[in-house]
Amino acid sequence: MSLVTHLECSLTGERYEAGKIHNLSRAAKPLLVRYDLAAAAKTLTREALAGREPGMWKWRELLPYHGEPVSLGEPETPIVALPSVAAGENAASLLVKDEGRLPTGSFKARGLAMAVTMAKQFGIERMAMPTNGNAGAALAAYGARAGIETIVICPAETPEINVTETAAYGARVHVADGQIDECGALVGKGAAQGRWFDCSTLKEPYRLEGKKVMGFELAEQLGWELPDAVFYPTGGGTGLIGMWKAFDELESVGLIGSKRPRMYAVQAEGCAPIVRAFEKGEEFAERWEHAATVATGIRVPKAVGDFLILRAVRDSGGAGIAVSEEAILQAVEDAARDDGFLLCPEGGAVLAAWRLALARGLVGKDERVLLFNCANGNKYPLADRSKRLKLAEAEPAAL
Repeated sequence: MSLVTHLECSLTGERYEAGKIHNLSRAAKPLLVRYDLAAAAKTLTREALAGREPGMWKWRELLPYHGEPVSLGEPETPIVALPSVAAGENAASLLVKDEGRLPTGSFKARGLAMAVTMAKQFGIERMAMPTNGNAGAALAAYGARAGIETIVICPAETPEINVTETAAYGARVHVADGQIDECGALVGKGAAQGRWFDCSTLKEPYRLEGKKVMGFELAEQLGWELPDAVFYPTGGGTGLIGMWKAFDELESVGLIGSKRPRMYAVQAEGCAPIVRAFEKGEEFAERWEHAATVATGIRVPKAVGDFLILRAVRDSGGAGIAVSEEAILQAVEDAARDDGFLLCPEGGAVLAAWRLALARGLVGKDERVLLFNCANGNKYPLADRSKRLKLAEAEPAAL
């Protein structure tokens, strides 16, 4: 039984009725799902959680669905240490939550599992979204599972493996000559014409509810004591916003105290609208022109939830950090070579940002820091460093 009481506009606080299909609020801002937290506290205890089957659906009191979810077996993703990388910076430890273990190989599976679950409950038959890659694949996979038709529009720079993966799940995939927000405008136009439901980032309320489970999980995994700092790869920012919401909900039901981590929104120097707005002290972020970065998942020129990202970063005492392409690629290489952990480029960006934060004195070498690796590194192009060998002429001593 769902404990949702209502939805509310994230900017104005205006209330909206639960149990109805919603996109943005009347102020054109994201809607947030609210719960009967007193009722949730009665059953959502540490002891009860420990006895439930692991995975994102065990947090049912603070999730909006009822009945059976649309699931592909979403696990609780592990937190993995990078001891060699940490030692290279004379740091006590460094932790990574590896979201690449989820279905479709990225943290987008969390949000789209929830969004598609709710769409199925509402009887929605066709969904569409713009994507830089992983979100489209997740929508297509869960849509296939639910029997919902999916339409996905990708910028031309989207990695080919994401395009072909999305199509493999049966989605209608279109590769377009523009950025993700421009693709989103076309999705919005089709939704206004009644052709499909718009499942763009934060333009419906439920992807956020799936993504916030990252915050629930890390709290339980770290013994109900939140880390000192969280570094998060930030494009649309759904996960960062969701985790910040999750921490408040966890405190309200008595699972954690008032301590919060400093939240660091990580972007690439070639697309850093949130970082620029943070540094200027602005509430909203202007569109970033000519966006370009190898970390395609954070190549988002304009985020509808920009003010929510900035609010969480500032309220937590964190910061926006932009990193270079060289630093991103070096971080991916270092983690793979030194700790056997293949980060995705966005994961490389957060590792690079942690290093930069250390150098700037924003984080201490003895602090407990958690980085998010948002996707499996094998989903991205990798440099070929192999050498060719003629077996007839090969000698082991030369290898």
